[in-house]
Amino acid sequence: MAAEKLRDLSQPIDVPLLDATVAAFYGTGSKEERNAADQILRDLQNNPDMWLQVMHILQKTQNLNTKFFALQVLEGVIKYRWNALPVEQRDGMKNFISDVIVQLSSNDASFRAQRLYVNKLNIILVQILKHEWPARWRSFIPDLVSAAKTSETICENCMAILKLLSEEVFDFSRGEMTQQKIKDLKQSLNSEFQLIHELCLYVLSASQRTELIRATLSTLHAFLSWIPLGYIFESPLLETLLKFFPVPAYRNLTLQCLTEVAALQFGNYYDVQYIKMYNIFMVQLQGILPPTTNIPEAYAQGSSEEQAFIQNLALFFTSFFKVHIRILESTQENIAALLMGLEYLINISYVDDTEVFKVCLDYWNSLVSELFEPHRNLDNPAAAATMMGLQVPAMLPGMVDGHGSQLLQRRQLYAGPMSKLRMLMICRMAKPEEVLIVEDENGNIVRETLKDNDVLVQYKIMRETLIYLSHLDHDDTEKQMLRKLSKQLSGEDWTWNNLNTLCWAIGSISGSMMEEQENRFLVMVIRDLLNLCEITKGKDNKAVIASNIMYVVGQYPRFLRAHWKFLKTVVNKLFEFMHETHPGVQDMACDTFLKIVQKCKRKFVITQVGENEPFVSELLTGLPITIADLEPHQIHSFYESVGHMIQAESDAQKRDEYLQRLMELPNQKWMEIIGQAHQNVDFLKDQDVIRTVLNILQTNTSVASSLGTYFLPQISLIFLDMLNVYRMYSELISKSITEGGPFASRTSYVKLLRSVKRETLKLIETFLDKAEDQPQTGKQFVPPMMDPVLGDYARNVPDARESEVLSLFATIVNKYKSAMIEDVPRIFEAVFQCTLEMITKNFEDYPEHRLKFFSLLRAIATHCFPALICLSSQQLKLVMDSIIWAFRHTERNIAETGLNLLVEMLKKFQGSEFCNQFYRTYFLTIEQEIFAVLTDTFHKPGFKLHVLVLQHLFCLLETGALTEPLWDVATSPYPYSSNAVFAREFTIKLLSTSFPNMTAAEVTQFVNGLFESTNDLSTFKNHIRDFLIQSKEFSAQDNKDLYAEEAAAQRERERQRMLSIPGLIAPSELQDEMVDS
Repeated sequence: MAAEKLRDLSQPIDVPLLDATVAAFYGTGSKEERNAADQILRDLQNNPDMWLQVMHILQKTQNLNTKFFALQVLEGVIKYRWNALPVEQRDGMKNFISDVIVQLSSNDASFRAQRLYVNKLNIILVQILKHEWPARWRSFIPDLVSAAKTSETICENCMAILKLLSEEVFDFSRGEMTQQKIKDLKQSLNSEFQLIHELCLYVLSASQRTELIRATLSTLHAFLSWIPLGYIFESPLLETLLKFFPVPAYRNLTLQCLTEVAALQFGNYYDVQYIKMYNIFMVQLQGILPPTTNIPEAYAQGSSEEQAFIQNLALFFTSFFKVHIRILESTQENIAALLMGLEYLINISYVDDTEVFKVCLDYWNSLVSELFEPHRNLDNPAAAATMMGLQVPAMLPGMVDGHGSQLLQRRQLYAGPMSKLRMLMICRMAKPEEVLIVEDENGNIVRETLKDNDVLVQYKIMRETLIYLSHLDHDDTEKQMLRKLSKQLSGEDWTWNNLNTLCWAIGSISGSMMEEQENRFLVMVIRDLLNLCEITKGKDNKAVIASNIMYVVGQYPRFLRAHWKFLKTVVNKLFEFMHETHPGVQDMACDTFLKIVQKCKRKFVITQVGENEPFVSELLTGLPITIADLEPHQIHSFYESVGHMIQAESDAQKRDEYLQRLMELPNQKWMEIIGQAHQNVDFLKDQDVIRTVLNILQTNTSVASSLGTYFLPQISLIFLDMLNVYRMYSELISKSITEGGPFASRTSYVKLLRSVKRETLKLIETFLDKAEDQPQTGKQFVPPMMDPVLGDYARNVPDARESEVLSLFATIVNKYKSAMIEDVPRIFEAVFQCTLEMITKNFEDYPEHRLKFFSLLRAIATHCFPALICLSSQQLKLVMDSIIWAFRHTERNIAETGLNLLVEMLKKFQGSEFCNQFYRTYFLTIEQEIFAVLTDTFHKPGFKLHVLVLQHLFCLLETGALTEPLWDVATSPYPYSSNAVFAREFTIKLLSTSFPNMTAAEVTQFVNGLFESTNDLSTFKNHIRDFLIQSKEFSAQDNKDLYAEEAAAQRERERQRMLSIPGLIAPSELQDEMVDS
């Protein structure tokens, strides 16, 4: 292929040939041609001398794709090698790029025609600036501004460059540049801003050219968030912007600029200017969009420009109000303008567009929480006082000294908008997670198949907002909800969506009212909903109403606990819904039943007034009829619910009797099957029988999960027979796989047999996990499993080994802790070698076994460490290799389990007498491997644990816990004075060879910094973050995983805040132990 000669870079490259190669790569030729062209272009891109040809290519070619290819080569050099280039080469490239940009943007025709190319050149220039400016290119901004004054098109392009620069420095710099570099660039931009400011004002006052004015407004928009404030408020800038606002061509850009100004936060120095700006803005807005406009309708029919205007308007109001709403509360005139603004925002909130609604909702949420916070104690002085055991008069100096009355006045001021806001929240309430019944695009009511995360996030925010609104005025909330509900009953407002949003809103404010008000309110709501269910005809309508009844009752456990009659009616209604075959209704009935039983279980095991026996007994009598129409998975959920009831019975004799009655159906079936099997063992091989066995075991697992320890009599009854079935099915599987090869493991017959084995293991694991910590339970159940379960695992072919065996024994070790020490060698012997062989061939096979194997190892390392010390050095090496192998894994949870296990092992060995021996063997290997995953960008989520391991290793050196040398004394030419000195040298060598692009001084500085900050985790961590960015491996990527830990702490603080406000965490989600005395 002729193109091969392109590889020779000793003379200027053949540009027409390069054009042809690029064309072949993008072309429609054969696959071979494309691949060959691809290979040559890749080789050229990777050739370190290729960039020297860039100028030559850009001057000679007319082909845009070839230009882009050349610029891509250049970009790589600028990013990774720029500072290593000789000065004259850097300057030559800098001047060349600047000249091309000026030349292309100096006349209108070439500027429009070559727009894409110019944009790419601008980006390259800004990449160079990040290295050169301010230190080595002081005159950049003055040069740029004077060039801009020479022609309108050059000026327009200069604006684009300035905008890019601002974005690079202020928006995209985190994780791209070191902290110091970002600081330097920000200072330079700030100090040079005056020239830019003058240029912008000059353009806006003098130019008639639309594109230039738009480019200038767009650049200003990027700058306004950080420029010194005097440039905005003490210059004609604001007036100029407000002058442009009514002009349709600039309306959106100006509005975005005004929004940036509105969002600025600082003291009250410029309040007067803000009030003036807001008032002028409101006058102009009424001209553009009269207050009487039906905004949702206008939005639906508007052009994309007009839709963007409404979205920008929402951003302007929300930004302004978030920071400056209080300055508008001063005079009557300002208050009128403020209320009009809120009115606009409420109307915009009805626009049917998710993004617009999110912007509005976010602000409403912050406004109502701000109105609510100071009122917490004002709301109900008497209640607050009695809770604190104080006399009322002493409680409220605030009411007297005017602070309280000020707060009440503020609440009064917003009462009107808040009432409208309640209506908005009720009408637009998002769907909560528990609701499974939805309307599809054809208008049919169906079962939801996929959860929509956006909707769930929106529900959370709306729910919180509505709870604040409810706290601000309980009576108005109740009145609006009941009024809307009566309209559903009378039929004037009846639609599925109206009923849904209303009921979701009612369910969402659970816990925010005082108990007696909540009781009164709910009696009316439930009564109306049950009536609605009676009078409405049609399957779909009934399903919608049923789903709403179930959702509402599930949200109010406190009410149900206090009203047995309602609780009983509701549960019987759920039993009715369990016969309703409409998709989703039965599932939701079973879910709601489980939810209610968990919160009210005591109520079902005591004999209530006017009843002859506890409800649970009545339920067990009618059980076969109740579950007649349910699917197997729904029956399992039903059994789990009844298990919760039985668990609440404190009399052991009654409890066992209920359990026996509950398990009557499955046990009868089980005995029949085992009886038949005693006569003829082949009976167990029938597919239908296997299915029945599976179903019986699943029912047992469901009850075990809710009954815990009290499940003992039931599991003892079936345990040994179950192990025999397990062993027999296991032999059948092995036989099928041996005879039929690996394909046999995918046949439905083998899959079914394996399901029974898995369910058996799951049942035992569930029971042992939930059982209260009684060693005799362990002694009773663990020894009989050794051979049928462990022995079987070792004997099986790899494809027939169940990963659940590993998780079962991990549970057992975690449960019975050091009592298991003498059994560890047996566990090791059975699972260790054979599992490792399965999982270390590659990173893909047997994913289930991987994770569970490391969880088992971690359990052993944590609770049975002495057993690990007894391993031979070969076996310990296997363990360590497997851990290293685990944290190299790109599968996040496997890598994390491996790292946690490593941290555990390092701590345990540090405290044991084998400390020196262990670290002498593994210290350097671990350090090397951790640095490898820390810097390869595939393992970012493990960052926190990587840092912990390194910190642990370096601390060991500093504390002198290691008394023997880490280096090999025999081969080392001279002894080191300490392990710390040796490790420092080793680390510097390691990193210098890994990062040839970093100077020796940079690496040494980093390593010294590590040793200095070993005792302070956060400094240590930041030091490593900066190194990763400096080493350039991590530049153009998403680096949020490096900051994950800080984000988690923030979430915990938020939860504590929510717990302090009644209703913010739904009563149905609270872990309430006292619930049901």
